[in-house]
Amino acid sequence: MSSVSKGFTGRHMILTTCGFFAVIISVNVTMAWFASSSWSGLVVENTYVASQQFNQKASAIKAMVATGVTGAIALHGDNFTYMLHNRDGSPAQADEVEAHFRRPVGDHEDFVESLKLVEAGQFEADRHVPEGDWIVELITKHNGVVVMHEAQRFDTAGFGR
Repeated sequence: MSSVSKGFTGRHMILTTCGFFAVIISVNVTMAWFASSSWSGLVVENTYVASQQFNQKASAIKAMVATGVTGAIALHGDNFTYMLHNRDGSPAQADEVEAHFRRPVGDHEDFVESLKLVEAGQFEADRHVPEGDWIVELITKHNGVVVMHEAQRFDTAGFGR
């Protein structure tokens, strides 16, 4: 009796095809699970409304940049500081700052803090900011009118905590 090899059969083709699609499906399911568990994907509540407001917001930002007002943040322990200056370095006129702290991924640790005026152009809040990466959106007003609206990304490790 001799053993004759039949070569590549229909059974081999079915196993190969099933194996190929099993790998593709498992990779897609894994990637979909990671995508849905790591980031909500939510940037704006309503994309249509956001698109209609884009030109107005762009014009307002251009006008704000033209004023030359700049802001700088600092974090010392649990003391968050925001300094606001005019183009010439003098303190900018402002009486109210609201800071929206957001994680770059996820929203379970987000919080909003009203900063108190310490002196002209300097605002502070005594609030523990957990370690890691943050985006802080700062909305600064003077007599109810927005004079600065900016977002800064920072890592708490960068402030030598």
